[in-house]
Amino acid sequence: VQLQASGGGLVQTGGSLRLSCAASGRTFSTNALGWFRQAPGKEREFVASINWTGSSTYYADSVKGRFTISRDNAKNTVYLQMNSLKPEDTAVYYCAAATLPSLVVGSHLYKYWGQGTQVTVSS
Repeated sequence: VQLQASGGGLVQTGGSLRLSCAASGRTFSTNALGWFRQAPGKEREFVASINWTGSSTYYADSVKGRFTISRDNAKNTVYLQMNSLKPEDTAVYYCAAATLPSLVVGSHLYKYWGQGTQVTVSS
């Protein structure tokens, strides 16, 4: 089972990036999916979660209104559209698949993790 995150890069303040995370080895169509991030010297933090159907989403206050999580179960892929990026969004972003179908915030409930993709926002 593998989660492959991509789409990170260097962008200026106010710019946009779209992260993708493709799963292989098994389907996650009945699992909640999420994005987390970890900045240098800081603990990993929750960013966004989406339930198994894609009908419900939940965001950290720090990204609400700027980031959008979505999924395509036919492609076994989850996305994170990031707009109005700020320097404080700089981090390694990780996708993850939870053990539950509903929205999940706690990292301990995510069983499968991607390798991370670097997002750097310059001021």
